Amino acid sequence: MTAIAVTIAGSDSGGGAGIQADLKTFSALGVYGASVISALTAQNTKGVAGIHDVPPDFIAAQIDAVFSDLAVDAVKIGMLSQVATIEAVAAGLDRHRAKHVVLDPVMVATSGDRLLVPAAVDALRRLLIPRAELITPNLPEAAALLDTAVAVDETAMRAQAERLLAQGAKAVLIKGGHGTAAESTDLLVDGRGVTRLVAARIKTNNTHGTGCTLSSAVAAGLAKGLSLVEAVRQAKDYVTSAIAAAGRLKIGSGHGPVHHFHRWWEDHAQQ
Repeated sequence: MTAIAVTIAGSDSGGGAGIQADLKTFSALGVYGASVISALTAQNTKGVAGIHDVPPDFIAAQIDAVFSDLAVDAVKIGMLSQVATIEAVAAGLDRHRAKHVVLDPVMVATSGDRLLVPAAVDALRRLLIPRAELITPNLPEAAALLDTAVAVDETAMRAQAERLLAQGAKAVLIKGGHGTAAESTDLLVDGRGVTRLVAARIKTNNTHGTGCTLSSAVAAGLAKGLSLVEAVRQAKDYVTSAIAAAGRLKIGSGHGPVHHFHRWWEDHAQQ
């Protein structure tokens, strides 16, 4: 059977994040991608100029259309900017008994633009965190979910991840990309313990869509039948390589995208 994953997220007109990044990631990792668009954004590498939310009933219609026909193996959830949107997605997950749900609690774009209204944070906590197999907050997002200061070391990261587990999350991948150490360390925390995932920190301005790409890469691994730890390791390796290769792309004048197809485009160029 063909592995299928669906992304429920916002569209990035610049192509580097959101639905576009998710579908590129699914394809790069050998998974068929479907989509449910929660919002349209007018954005590019320099920032977000506008957000147009899709009506909740049409989000529900997209979910029903996809799940009624496709055998969905995993779900990635990204930008959900409104409370009603979150409610529609939560109801759809329940209606179709969705499995392997990966929640990326997107709050702020790489450019610094806010992507959800403040009231939606509580809805994320109540309605989606308990329904997710994994949540993937970065350091500022974890702090926002917990109304606390941003973690400054691994001890604080683990403590925050454990607090998120107490809120109903089954597993938490707290990402250290916003840190300042020479290495970028993520912690996967679940009821069994902690797994450290370490990579050299890459100095680059091309980081647009990294969070979207990582969470969709985890969903792709789960869709293919990998264990959670295996899926997260594969995703970390893929994103690290995509960031390292991002300089080969010349896209825009702001925060450029990672190179989702670095393996294939490089091979093609050498032929």
